[in-house]
Amino acid sequence: QVQLVESGGGLVQPGGSPRLSCAASGFTFRKYVMSWYRQAPGKEREWVACITGKSEDSGYADSVKGRFTISRDNAKKTVYLQMNSLKPEATAVYLCNADDRDLFRRNEFWGQGTQVTVSS
Repeated sequence: QVQLVESGGGLVQPGGSPRLSCAASGFTFRKYVMSWYRQAPGKEREWVACITGKSEDSGYADSVKGRFTISRDNAKKTVYLQMNSLKPEATAVYLCNADDRDLFRRNEFWGQGTQVTVSS
């Protein structure tokens, strides 16, 4: 049974630096590109960051570049999102995504998300 379980969200003050985690199970974690997305109220889901299977490459949305860092621990089957200098506009549900990017039999999984609210 595939599971992606996010944690680490909550109420954060502006300028705060929470770290989100996403624990994976039920699939070969190291073979999947892992991504974080977010969805703010009334807005479309937005890609935030991604990291390749062996951490050889990562990418970020322009809106978070330089402030967020994605990382993974394949031994723990966990991907992280370190968020620094949070702004109120970062308030959203943050979702974990796993994608094997296979051309013929693509597998993609989503977590339920963790709410991050940036407010004083």
